[in-house]
Amino acid sequence: MSFVDTKYIGLVSSRLQKFKQVKKNLYNFRCPYCGDSQRYKNKARGYIYQLKNDYNYKCHNCGVSRSFTNFLKDLDASLYDQYVMERYKNGLTGKGSNTPEPDFNFQKPNFFKDCENSQTMKNMDLPTLAELNKEHPARKYVEGRKINNLEYFYYCPNFKEWTNTKVKTFNNLEKDTPRIIIPLKDKEGNIFGYQGRTLDPKDKLRYITIMIDESKPKIFGLDKIDETKPVYVTEGPFDSTFISNAIALCGADGNLNQWGINNTVWVYDNEPRNREILSRISRVIEMGQRVVIWPSTIKEKDINDMVLAGLDVQSMIESNTYSGLEAKLKFTTWKKI
Repeated sequence: MSFVDTKYIGLVSSRLQKFKQVKKNLYNFRCPYCGDSQRYKNKARGYIYQLKNDYNYKCHNCGVSRSFTNFLKDLDASLYDQYVMERYKNGLTGKGSNTPEPDFNFQKPNFFKDCENSQTMKNMDLPTLAELNKEHPARKYVEGRKINNLEYFYYCPNFKEWTNTKVKTFNNLEKDTPRIIIPLKDKEGNIFGYQGRTLDPKDKLRYITIMIDESKPKIFGLDKIDETKPVYVTEGPFDSTFISNAIALCGADGNLNQWGINNTVWVYDNEPRNREILSRISRVIEMGQRVVIWPSTIKEKDINDMVLAGLDVQSMIESNTYSGLEAKLKFTTWKKI
């Protein structure tokens, strides 16, 4: 049984309603696929359990059965990417097996003494996207998504090699690929981590998150927000750039109070048939927090698509933010399952 699996069960537990550990290697919670009973809120018929040397998921209400690897992938793509990478770091395959995989030679981060600050950086020593020529693939990709502020993001031609100059992470530099660098900054503008976004659509690891200071939250945009005003929380860093005073969770557990962020508005993708998104919205509403419920006339699935379609996203978000009973009524009308 992999300790990495156990760790990620703990990390994802905050997103699972009525989560509890029944006994060793057995966990119970409300099913995120079917939502369990809508009438009886204490019903919990989803289980993560040990099967031989792996963990599996099974719901005794809707019958969904998944390996833990696929369960995590369905639940949180960003956390799944981190999970796969950590398994490889520890010599395990990404398929739920505990068989050593000798081709992957990662090691745990070791902060270099020659960094400007052992816990943060002031700059990336990389070209910003604005400095690239207009025909460069990285710049064309971002501009094609109508993302402004090209000075904020960077381009790294050899992600593994460059990362090792900041935080020693990779022993094997084979198949090193270019990535767009998305910096994670604190209020003072210090870089405490970053995400590398692949340009290869076939790459299984779309995002790789590197933390220079593990005590910091995996949150993008902390340097750009005013906590005294509503803080919009989106599903991805690029989406957050289209909204004023917005952040994005990059694998954080969603508990923002500990970071002094209390005045939040949650902005999920416009996918009324996605059971996981429905579960997250329902949970936010039950917690009494504000959430955006998209109008039924909007067909685009995410903020970026809405921007590309020429919609005024900021105005739509502000006029479709709800909480309490009103949020429940709007949510009931919006969801399709």
